[in-house]
Amino acid sequence: MSAPVQPPEARVETAHPEAAGYRAGRTLPLRVEAMRQLRRRRTLLMGGVLTALPFILIIAFAIGGTPDGEDGGGGRGGGSRINLMDVATESAANFAATSLFVSAGFLLVIPVALFCGDTVASEASWSSLRYLLAAPVPRVRLLWSKLVVALGFSLAAMVLLPVVALAAGTAAYGWGPLKLPTGGALSAGDTVPRLAIVVAFIFVSQLVTAGLAFWLSTKTDAPLGAVGGAVFLTIVGNVLDAVTALGSWRDFLPAHWQFAWADALQPQLEWGGMIKGAAVSVAYALILFALAFRGFSRKDIVS
Repeated sequence: MSAPVQPPEARVETAHPEAAGYRAGRTLPLRVEAMRQLRRRRTLLMGGVLTALPFILIIAFAIGGTPDGEDGGGGRGGGSRINLMDVATESAANFAATSLFVSAGFLLVIPVALFCGDTVASEASWSSLRYLLAAPVPRVRLLWSKLVVALGFSLAAMVLLPVVALAAGTAAYGWGPLKLPTGGALSAGDTVPRLAIVVAFIFVSQLVTAGLAFWLSTKTDAPLGAVGGAVFLTIVGNVLDAVTALGSWRDFLPAHWQFAWADALQPQLEWGGMIKGAAVSVAYALILFALAFRGFSRKDIVS
């Protein structure tokens, strides 16, 4: 008498007993992905550049003397920059605020584009992406892990700069109240919370660059193309914002609100511009992240 035929589910479970403990949510843990990215040479290089910037500024001020603001302002935000430079050496807080200002427009774009644009495309360029998916790591899980880690490293880069600037500025100029370009000062106790608000807004405003880089990273096998494309499109946004003929259309450009954090460095904290800028940035970022997940879920992975 022949043995009873097992249902397909039972045969699969018997043939692959190791699959019984498989959990998609446990694949590619965030700590594993974070350690992989932390050991990358570009991560260490970017950390070194951001750490060195405050010391470069201190040397520049030491060579050039105390800022005197004699240069004329030019272009959008030019006057604000001169005022911030005027008080850059007043205290560690002023120095940290100035460091953020001179880097927010472009330098801080680079780590965001690098961490978010290199993450998936680099796996494809190394021909390791298909092996990760064959592990098996679900596609949504793989993208989610890489996106969370990339955004985490981007935020860490933005926090690293003011922290180093505060430490270096304290040694060079001493700790004290934040002297405001518009007059008056913020007490030392209010300085760190206000700078934290500035960093938080800069991070949110850079989510558009993160979305662009991450979406491009899922579309190409060339990391440089994803990173460079995101930086290029960010620059295009800045150029369009400078075209005053666009009028109110510029309100829909993320670049139009990138320096709205200056409202946090006022005697009375103003939220209006930062809320509008954050809403625009988050809206664009959600669309770009959705496009990345949707496109990658249907993509034929051959590398």
